[in-house]
Amino acid sequence: MPNDEIPKPLRADAARNRARLLGAARDAFASGQAQVSLESVAKQAGVGIGTLYRHFPTREALVEALYREELAQLCSAAGELLAVDSPERALRRWMDRFADYATVKREMADALRAVFASGAVAVSQSRERLAAAVSVILDAGAAAGTLRADVRAADVVASVVGMCSATALPEDREQLGRMLDLLADAVRREATEANRPA
Repeated sequence: MPNDEIPKPLRADAARNRARLLGAARDAFASGQAQVSLESVAKQAGVGIGTLYRHFPTREALVEALYREELAQLCSAAGELLAVDSPERALRRWMDRFADYATVKREMADALRAVFASGAVAVSQSRERLAAAVSVILDAGAAAGTLRADVRAADVVASVVGMCSATALPEDREQLGRMLDLLADAVRREATEANRPA
């Protein structure tokens, strides 16, 4: 089989190179550069342009891979944050993670449009995955009595997306933090709420 002919060290090297390329691309897009070139990504990753093209034949392929990785990390962050924080704190920290994700996504918007247009990635599926991640936190908070049980995860995601879109400039980050605080407060269940008459 062809796969048996690939030495294990090469597979490990290839995996490391791919990870370095994605890390370099993430940093480049998050830096706010006017135009991120594939050559600069390869240089930052410490590999040749040929290595980049072996992993990512086109700019769109690199952007799609980065988008998928960022989305997967954001979704898995829900459980990771819950493991070390209370649900209400985990939710607020997840919102900050989303803001970081949105910054990277915004910088690669042009290339992402081509990826979405090709059908390689569906926005609706991404939103569903994000809502499922938020549901994990909301369910934990509802069970603990610290987050409202009537809040829909999809509404939280849509609200965070809207806030990030409305505060797209770097100088808006402080305002975004205040807006996310307001949303987190709206989702929190007051301690006295449990004592209110039905």
